[in-house]
Amino acid sequence: MADPVEDFLTMLAAERGAAKNTLTAYRRDLEGANEIVGPLERAARTDLARLGRAWDTLAPSTVARKSSALRQFYGFLVDEGLRDDDPSPGLPQPVTRRPLPRILTHDEIAALFARAEEDACSDVPAAVRMLALLELLYGSGLRATELVSLPLAAVPRDAPFLTVTGKGGQARMVPISGRARSALSRWLVLRPDGGRYIFPSRGDKHLTRVRLFQLLKALATRAGLDPAKVSPHVLRHAFGTHLLEGGADLRVLQSLLGHADIATTQIYTHVDSARLVALVNERHPLAVRDGPD
Repeated sequence: MADPVEDFLTMLAAERGAAKNTLTAYRRDLEGANEIVGPLERAARTDLARLGRAWDTLAPSTVARKSSALRQFYGFLVDEGLRDDDPSPGLPQPVTRRPLPRILTHDEIAALFARAEEDACSDVPAAVRMLALLELLYGSGLRATELVSLPLAAVPRDAPFLTVTGKGGQARMVPISGRARSALSRWLVLRPDGGRYIFPSRGDKHLTRVRLFQLLKALATRAGLDPAKVSPHVLRHAFGTHLLEGGADLRVLQSLLGHADIATTQIYTHVDSARLVALVNERHPLAVRDGPD
């Protein structure tokens, strides 16, 4: 094998549908480890143990990501018969905790929408576009990249769904509310002609994630909110959290958010602990409904 790393990355792209950014991150992590321990395909467990010292100043989440890339690489080598042993047990194993998602309260969401709707009353194209973006971020839980890269073909004709291409090129259907359809219809009337994206930019490009981030921060400021608290991802978290509060099923939420692993979706349950406790107290057969005798 001329270059095991290249063959591994090719496998990720072909068999798992890994996105370009994912492949770039894997390549960077593997090449960085190669500079420390030498050719990875020949590294022993003791060689990999040296990475712990080299990565000592990195955040636990970063070490965990790098170790994961290497474990998958060595699993690939073993599966392909290129190694008889797997040295990955020698990798650092930091204990990490998935951070709780930042969310906005219902009042903060209401303030954002009130300001966006007020701005859009003028029918200025930029203001109507902002309202459509906001409706789709909070109303459908789209990722920033999914939203800005929506093609015109994704706009539904009759069915109340959008066709979204998520991570790894995986397509899914997400509901689009009546409010969002209305805002989107207003924007499509004002949208510049040409281009294949719902939210076009110069040439045949689409609005960038960075520009979306900036527009949302500016809206938050006009709405009297701390712009540091508001981002496309925070609105996606609010979508998931508020659906759970309303009684949505976790599996349904997993499908709507496009999570490959339900463990990712389960992080949203932390915000709903009060409702779950109340549910047990009210509905469990042994619950004391009338208080002590």
